Amino acid sequence: MRPRTRHMWPPPFDPARPYVVRPVRVDPEGVTGPTRAQVRGARWRRTSRGFYVPAEVSRNLPEQRIVEAAHHLSSASAVTGWAALSWRLAGWFDGRTDGGRSELAVPVTTIRNAVRSRPGLAVTSECIPPRDRVVVDGLRVVTPACAVAFEMRYADSLVAAVRAFDMAAAADLVSVAELLDHLELLYHWIGIPQAREAAQLVDENAWSPAEVDVRLTWPLELGLEPPLTNRPVFDSHGRHVATPDLIDVEAGLVVEYDGPVHLAADRRARDLVREDDLRRLGLEYLTLVAADRADRSRMARRILAARARSPFTPVPDRRWTIEPPPSWTPTATVEQRRSLSLDQRERLLRYRRTG
Repeated sequence: MRPRTRHMWPPPFDPARPYVVRPVRVDPEGVTGPTRAQVRGARWRRTSRGFYVPAEVSRNLPEQRIVEAAHHLSSASAVTGWAALSWRLAGWFDGRTDGGRSELAVPVTTIRNAVRSRPGLAVTSECIPPRDRVVVDGLRVVTPACAVAFEMRYADSLVAAVRAFDMAAAADLVSVAELLDHLELLYHWIGIPQAREAAQLVDENAWSPAEVDVRLTWPLELGLEPPLTNRPVFDSHGRHVATPDLIDVEAGLVVEYDGPVHLAADRRARDLVREDDLRRLGLEYLTLVAADRADRSRMARRILAARARSPFTPVPDRRWTIEPPPSWTPTATVEQRRSLSLDQRERLLRYRRTG
């Protein structure tokens, strides 16, 4: 019987990402890579022409998929779009669409004909200056402003373009000012009119894509000023009552989007208590669900009906306010969140871990 051949295990792509496996070439000695005979078996998976990883390495991790597509790029190339944002650990950019059923290709910008598109890799020949290409944990990516502008320019709708920025801002990767500065450098680039239109609708304090979709109903479907996102509401004594997803200050209307996590018994109980607390202050309350988000006309009708029920209470007569007490630490902007200490981030930004 022939002795079993020992299979090597590839090194991590970068010490900062020990869980991401570097694709390797075939090695006749089986030291720096699998042998030719080994890759013909079931224990290795081909990632691209000439490169392999062990078959047990999962592609479900976005970072692994990004590395498999783009690890061998030249210095003139860089990962962009959703993949560059995901590599910087922006939580809402997982490279999937259709409810997670389909994978997006990893977008890469490069000089003309330096790299060709293939399954899993989408190449654009847009010329990115060196100042916008940086190496992060071993991978060359574009800057956050450049990456989110790419997503906004190529988004399939205005809503999707706004959503891309808002979720990058949620990770504190880019501010409105940084986006606008970058867009000023782009004159006749593909999709720049859409990106500039979307830039007038973005918000730095959205916590989820669903909140973005709901918020945009006001300006896009109803022709109204958008509500405020995740703005703390206080009673007349300065006590924090709740931080709703959205608040239409003019109408006195609180809007919450309830995803699947809100169906858990303990979460639902907390939601009901919060609704009671806000209603006691004289605020109207509307809960939206996935069926509303899927049908924007239905969502607009429900919001209009809720506004019609709303009190529109004059400011002097309100029992609530969005003006925080002096002791409150604001976190509504990217700049404010970036300035927090590690301890403050742990205490004040817990929502990022809970969704």
